[in-house]
Amino acid sequence: MRVGSYLTRGNLFLAPVAGYSDAAFRSVCADAGCDLAFTEMVSSEALTRGHVKTEALLGREDNEPDYAVQLFGSHPEVMARAAELVAARWKPAIIDVNCGCPVPKIVKTGAGSALLREPGRIRDIVSAMSRAVPVPITVKIRLGWDDESINYLETAAAAVEGGAAAVTLHARTRAQGYAGTAERQAFFRLAEALNVPVFASGDLFSAAAARDLLSEGTEGGKIAAVMFARGAMGDPFIFTRTRALLEGAEEPVIRAADRIAAARRHLAISIRVYGERTACVEFRKQACSWLKGTPGGAELRRIAVSCATATEYGRFFEAWERSSTQRGLEH
Repeated sequence: MRVGSYLTRGNLFLAPVAGYSDAAFRSVCADAGCDLAFTEMVSSEALTRGHVKTEALLGREDNEPDYAVQLFGSHPEVMARAAELVAARWKPAIIDVNCGCPVPKIVKTGAGSALLREPGRIRDIVSAMSRAVPVPITVKIRLGWDDESINYLETAAAAVEGGAAAVTLHARTRAQGYAGTAERQAFFRLAEALNVPVFASGDLFSAAAARDLLSEGTEGGKIAAVMFARGAMGDPFIFTRTRALLEGAEEPVIRAADRIAAARRHLAISIRVYGERTACVEFRKQACSWLKGTPGGAELRRIAVSCATATEYGRFFEAWERSSTQRGLEH
């Protein structure tokens, strides 16, 4: 699939998820078959001011040849300058504009979902960024601010008018946050309305759901790619399983040993990138995600949330292995 000047390796993407889609987790997802992963959202204001912690969000691992950087902000000139910095130093395949984050501290600055109320500003931001860099600019939007202001067709059209090479739709409103269900038919309506690829995000918690979404729609209204968010947290193998279904094979059985090995690698990369102290504290929430649906998970989570060193996590993984062996788990 072509997104502007960039030819993707496939159509299974990892969404930008704050606190989760860092270099370590993106690397694990790449191992599992993710075709393109998006960074956590990065503040354009902080980046242009040289904020060190913000720059740390932009690192990537050797097994991640391509990635997309997502920026947030509300001022076209600042977003353009941030895009220039990102393109020059980190060389992403795509730079994405966040027009969907519902978090109040982001919205009150005029960024994220606040932009849904100003399609003209979305156009101006994308236009400024497109003029500033040769990297394809994409946008991620929601259905609208709330149920009374569903305007995704308008905001998407404004983005494309500004030069957007693709549009991702999270098919919920800002008011919904992550509650309720995604409006499935909106994906196809948007795909029919635009002449650029449309990526679908929202309620993709299984390989079958992703396979079905990619196979539906009319010829002029096909979804170009799916973007896993919460469905991939603690389960990067959703890429492996989806790829198998798309190729006409059975969903592979993911053994507990495979999950534990991937989680161990996730932690090891985190420690190398962030240092032991920071990585071990931050990995507590990641460990809880890895344990989703695991029999005996409550006791294992209790152990994980008290871990503060690599040695303590070693004991956690040993407990997970013992539990899996005792229960004879395959997946």
